[in-house]
Amino acid sequence: MIAKDRALYQPKEAHHLDETGLSLSLVLDLILKYTYFEGALTLAKLVQRSKLSSTIIHAMYRHLQKEQLCDTRAMVGDDYEISLSIKGRAMAEVALKKSHYAGPAPVPLTDYNQSVSIQAVQLDLTAETLKAAMSDLVLPDHVINELGAALMTGGAIMFYGSTGNGKTSIAERLPRIFEDDLIYVPHAIEVAGQIITVYDPLIHRTGDTEEEAVDPRWVLCRRPMVKVGGEMRADMLDTRMDEVTRICAAPLQMKANNGILLIDDFGRQRITPRELLNRWIVPLDRRKDILSLWSGSTFEIPFELIVVFGTNLPLSDLAEDAFMRRLKNKIKIEPLSPELFHELLRHVCEEEELPCTREMEDYIRDECLKHSSEGLRACFPTDLMKIIRGIAAFEKRTPTLEKRDVDEALKVYFVH
Repeated sequence: MIAKDRALYQPKEAHHLDETGLSLSLVLDLILKYTYFEGALTLAKLVQRSKLSSTIIHAMYRHLQKEQLCDTRAMVGDDYEISLSIKGRAMAEVALKKSHYAGPAPVPLTDYNQSVSIQAVQLDLTAETLKAAMSDLVLPDHVINELGAALMTGGAIMFYGSTGNGKTSIAERLPRIFEDDLIYVPHAIEVAGQIITVYDPLIHRTGDTEEEAVDPRWVLCRRPMVKVGGEMRADMLDTRMDEVTRICAAPLQMKANNGILLIDDFGRQRITPRELLNRWIVPLDRRKDILSLWSGSTFEIPFELIVVFGTNLPLSDLAEDAFMRRLKNKIKIEPLSPELFHELLRHVCEEEELPCTREMEDYIRDECLKHSSEGLRACFPTDLMKIIRGIAAFEKRTPTLEKRDVDEALKVYFVH
């Protein structure tokens, strides 16, 4: 549950160029590129593409006319359709050499930083609300208590313990604590004349609420959840420019700002744990991060996110004690007790519509213990039920939880 009201930050639409915080040359380059790519555009479509107000676009149209950069091809209703003149095309080609970015107009870095700081996560959690967020998982009470304390304490959270006990499942459900809270995310930001894309439709889920008089350069989204695993590289932690298009993209932690960044399988990335922790020691402590542009200039952004690590490696293998102390919240996710295993097994069987007797529950539990020296893992019930369903589907029959089906599933699931 979020304690802060999202209405604290609402970007107002700019009606004059100086209110956007952008330079004339940057906006001019964008308009030239829009028109260059389309061949001809109406002013209404320029408004749609740029996310700038009609007042600003009409002022830019007059500037294009004055500088002989466009030709007015026709009237479309009450609108003008324009194309680039020879001089305009030459200027557009120069702009394209700097960057192929032709998306919505960016917002200034100062506006972005202010928005992230104001929209920072401030939780008001109770055991009941956290249990509700994790309601489809079977967790010991001490895990709920430790997780709740970690979230309220702030800072990074480290889930550790042997594989298959639910570390990733717990982390993936953390966005539920935000309920329906919404934040504003810019399509892009401008830093030292460079445009960096921030909004990512694969990460940022748009909200249903429509706000009036809000700057269209911002998108109303749910708080983001960014998940990365073994594919993570060091260059993903800084701004990245595509060498062909020269379009610059925000790093992972910037896209996750005001939300959650999950680093799964920590210790198996292409960047070593020491490198990653060295990179983030200061941001995790001071809530500020320093990023760099391809030109070499640097800039500061807020580091307002919940960083969650998940690992099945011994913590001593990841970093020395001095580093581990910086990660205040370390929660061990252990195998389930027999009682919780039975509860989870019954829950999974109900979901899979596989009636299970108490005798069969005991049998599955005992067989899992025989095959697993590390105890009853939370993944066992779901994995076994899926195999049983797969066997029945192949044999063209209704799946059942008879001993024959369970034994066959155990045989193919466990390594002998």
